[in-house]
Amino acid sequence: MKFSILRSRTIALFMLTASVILYWLDYQVAGKSGEVIVGFLGNLAFLPIYVLFVTLMIERVIKERERSAIRQKLNMVIGVFFSEVGTELIRDGFGFVQDADELRGQLAITPQWTDQQFRDLLAYLKSRRFNIDSRKGCLVELKGFLTEKRQFMLGLLENPNLLEHDEFSDLLWAVFHLLEELASRRSMEGLPPTDLDHLSGDISRAYELLIREWVVYMQHLKNDYPYLFSLAVRMNPMNPEAHAEIY
Repeated sequence: MKFSILRSRTIALFMLTASVILYWLDYQVAGKSGEVIVGFLGNLAFLPIYVLFVTLMIERVIKERERSAIRQKLNMVIGVFFSEVGTELIRDGFGFVQDADELRGQLAITPQWTDQQFRDLLAYLKSRRFNIDSRKGCLVELKGFLTEKRQFMLGLLENPNLLEHDEFSDLLWAVFHLLEELASRRSMEGLPPTDLDHLSGDISRAYELLIREWVVYMQHLKNDYPYLFSLAVRMNPMNPEAHAEIY
């Protein structure tokens, strides 16, 4: 701390000395103190503008660095979510999808995909609703899996960085709401059709957000972490024949 203060004082003294020397040289060359004073006042008049410009530029750079650091931390949180919950939830939730073959074909991401292909896929996902039927999959297994991950997801909701990512926050709330709906029912057997339709809507909401966020995360991995992207492509949860081994 003392070294930093001393260094700042040294720099300030050096700049002040340099300014005096330059004005003295100006006076020696011009030979007229009036012109030197006029020049000094002119520079002094523009000083607030200089300070404002430099301050705004520095503030912008600092804020951009802060946003970049927050995005990096958030992407780490999202990565942990997909490692612990998201990837398996995509795989399990796929059993509730009626038009499964079409969706599987759309999500057949390869290592050669471009940013435009990711954007086209996101546009496709946002333009349609998944045909989800809670009768097709196993609600008991889904309930057990989400119950097991309850504390983990609660920990994620406490992360302040989530305030910077509305889509991921919406995903967590949708998944957590689905968990609450399932946990509120003593048994998954003998549910009336109206209740099964209601659960279909809850699963659809969570699954649509989950798939879209997974695509965004995959694009992030491709651009920033190619080695992680390679593994994620090989372990694509939409591919029933996925394997980590490279042949």
